[in-house]
Amino acid sequence: MSHSYKIGDSRVLESRESADGITIRRRRETIDGKHRFTTYERIEHPNLAVIKKDGTRELFDREKLANAIRRSVGKFFKSELEVEEIINSVENRLYELGESEVLSSVIGDYVLDELAAKNDVAYVRFASVFHKFKTLDDFVKILEHRRKG
Repeated sequence: MSHSYKIGDSRVLESRESADGITIRRRRETIDGKHRFTTYERIEHPNLAVIKKDGTRELFDREKLANAIRRSVGKFFKSELEVEEIINSVENRLYELGESEVLSSVIGDYVLDELAAKNDVAYVRFASVFHKFKTLDDFVKILEHRRKG
């Protein structure tokens, strides 16, 4: 049976920061002490506009970024947690810029930075989509760049 509890009608028993440093887990108990439940809190960032290659703007969408990464490289990771770590890292870097707008190319470069540290094949696959490779030479150039880097 599912219950609905109000946070204001409870007290915090324990708080823990998640391993990703983004979410706070709070173990709570109703004021009457009869029920316990857990809440997860996430820091809400101000809106961030993404300036796309065609000059249009749209709000940063974490889920859209996640889907792009999953589509191009998801099968190269053992778990969804690895993809989430990449997204969290990219998102943190974006907000650390302190800007209200960011170029989509910056987001792509941040994703490539994260992939470069985790999986070479995923890096090349994402780069091929991000940079819209058209020839075999495009692949050769990125592979040579990876070997030097």
